[in-house]
Amino acid sequence: MADHGIQGKTVLIAGGAKNLGGLIARDLAAEGAKAIAVHYNTNATKPAADATVAAIKAAGADAFAFQADLTTAGANEKLFADAKAAMGSIDIAINTVGKVLKKPMVDISEAEYDEMTAVNSKAAFFFLKEAGKHINDNGKICTLVTSLLGAYTPFYAAYAGTKAPVEQFTRAASKEFGERGISVTAIGPGPMDTPFFYPAEGADAVAYHKTAAALSKFSKTGLTDIEDIVPFIRFLVSEGWWMTGQTILVNGGYTTK
Repeated sequence: MADHGIQGKTVLIAGGAKNLGGLIARDLAAEGAKAIAVHYNTNATKPAADATVAAIKAAGADAFAFQADLTTAGANEKLFADAKAAMGSIDIAINTVGKVLKKPMVDISEAEYDEMTAVNSKAAFFFLKEAGKHINDNGKICTLVTSLLGAYTPFYAAYAGTKAPVEQFTRAASKEFGERGISVTAIGPGPMDTPFFYPAEGADAVAYHKTAAALSKFSKTGLTDIEDIVPFIRFLVSEGWWMTGQTILVNGGYTTK
């Protein structure tokens, strides 16, 4: 029987320096992970990555930080190779990378579309590909998507539309990697109280989002808090391994499928 706990496991987190990714890193370190590789995108995020690495080490795990723009296949190959070299193996791979754009379709440029596709779809595909090549048997893979996959709404075509393929990537990967005992899932949070959310939304939209979920009034902010998502990630990359090939919307009743 495979061990499906966190204790003694090695973890790679893309976008693991801050916000949700940083909290996941700290949580899994507290749960007994052996080592965690923290990916960050740009030099501007390096201080946050260093702080997360320090917190992981303070919790008793080894920690490493790696910078990369994951919108190329080569960058994903190098990230997994570097993380594996540092930790010796990879048991769990989590991808929190994403970019939001809220705009009418008629105003979206080709450059904006290409960037959204690269960040939200292409990076996710090649992260899953490399995870399939490098992750240990009985490993766990989880990708962050969006609860907008269950919404009927304007202005998010480029965001939800470029996250939507990850649902199909997840299904295919779970079938292809399942014979090795690897589970593959995706989680779609609702609008989250992070610095990424507010620049894309006007004041009226923020007010709406803070009341749109069935459980909004029981949230600290009315939005999805990152603390609400972490337990689901922890579950899916440990005892929840039997759930695979699924996209789960975790949003307090903001959208359903």
